[in-house]
Amino acid sequence: MSQTPRNTFKDALQAGRQLAGLWLGLADPYATELCAGLGYDWMLIDGEHGPNDLRSMLGALQAAAPYETEAVVRIPHGDPALIKQVLEIGARTLLIPMVESAQAARGLVQAMRYPPQGIRGVGSGLARSSRWSRYPNYLHEANERMCLLVQVETAEALGELDAIAQVEGVDGVFIGPADLSASMGLLGQPAHPTVKAAIEQAIRTIRSHGKAAGILCTDEALAKHYTQVGAQFVAIGVDTTLLSQAARALLQRYRDQATPTETRHGY
Repeated sequence: MSQTPRNTFKDALQAGRQLAGLWLGLADPYATELCAGLGYDWMLIDGEHGPNDLRSMLGALQAAAPYETEAVVRIPHGDPALIKQVLEIGARTLLIPMVESAQAARGLVQAMRYPPQGIRGVGSGLARSSRWSRYPNYLHEANERMCLLVQVETAEALGELDAIAQVEGVDGVFIGPADLSASMGLLGQPAHPTVKAAIEQAIRTIRSHGKAAGILCTDEALAKHYTQVGAQFVAIGVDTTLLSQAARALLQRYRDQATPTETRHGY
């Protein structure tokens, strides 16, 4: 019997620490465990664009649990029933995509909390979240442990950002550069100067309300720039991209170094 563990990721955000993250799209617990021991402050288990379902999210959470990294789960949409299920398998930090208004953000806050602060259903005795009631005060401690990150990723949502960032219970606001650039008529150009300027202003707005700002940016120089502007939790790589790029580069190096005879025989 023990106290419900603190959410060290949430504590670090509130303390103003800068946290480096890794995006996980391979949807396999073995890959999650491999990455969990690398030293990243947080890892994103992607259930929106990665082929994760409730069972594979559970496997990823279990694989990451022994390591000092926070497993953040992105679900495909902000459905309260799905939020309840993902919290019950032990997630405590959620990233919810396509949040377009303060009203939507308030609904997400409620979905992540037990009454009277929220509408989360009570079934912790069945759930990994409470370690099947081995955390005796889970029902009274869980609300404070939850961390809600809302994803703002359209030009319309940026227009509502000031209100979204003021919602009590929202711990961080995450900017989605890919969808944002698309909504601005710049599909596939997340580093375009116009998009970059919008992101910089968004980060400043989020921070002005005392909330943590986050972003995914695989361009190392640009990621550092956004950190200097004020982004606090930054994902700097994607596992699928890193694997693909490393494997392709290895093959290219091998072929570039092949002798004429090896090349002729197709090695």
